[in-house]
Amino acid sequence: MSEPPENGLPENGPPETEAPPVSAAAIRLAEALVFASDRPVTPARLQPLLAEGEQAEAVFRELSRALEGRGVVLTEVGGGFVLRTAPDLASALTRVIEVPRRLPRAAMEALAVIAWHQPCTRAEIEEIRGAGLAQATLESLLEHGLVAPRGHKEVPGRPTLWGTTSRFLEQFGLKSLRDLPRREELVSGDAAPLFSTQDAPPKTPEGD
Repeated sequence: MSEPPENGLPENGPPETEAPPVSAAAIRLAEALVFASDRPVTPARLQPLLAEGEQAEAVFRELSRALEGRGVVLTEVGGGFVLRTAPDLASALTRVIEVPRRLPRAAMEALAVIAWHQPCTRAEIEEIRGAGLAQATLESLLEHGLVAPRGHKEVPGRPTLWGTTSRFLEQFGLKSLRDLPRREELVSGDAAPLFSTQDAPPKTPEGD
């Protein structure tokens, strides 16, 4: 039987230390914060609320496990975490919850162009889309918080550059812009974001 090394440690290095346990209080705190927040909760936002030694990433992992088989699930979107209805319950809920209004197709097409080509100007959106962009369509995307100004293009007239927002990522369930679906999927009915009837702007005839 071989003698142990003089330093008493295994030859392949120091033993791995186990991650500190996550307390039930931390899991409850994370659940409450995600539930009450109006935007995705990042680990950095949760971390200051935790006890010394507890890590936000580990707390979110445990919260996700705790919610398995429940009516809501923890979903990572836009760099943070939100609560979403369990996918298998969607068909049952559609029978008792009012179906929200979708954005008009013209707005979805403009949003898809911005998402894939940002930052881009209104003229560039119209050129790529092959049709004019009504002011009401752009204002609808602004009101829903899906797009925002991203400075000005350094050309004559210095037109505004447009880009998507964190709200866009949240609405489509994307972790980042790297997870964008194909432009055709973004415009399709299956991928179109939903908005409550109360929040949706009234339909305006498109002039494009």
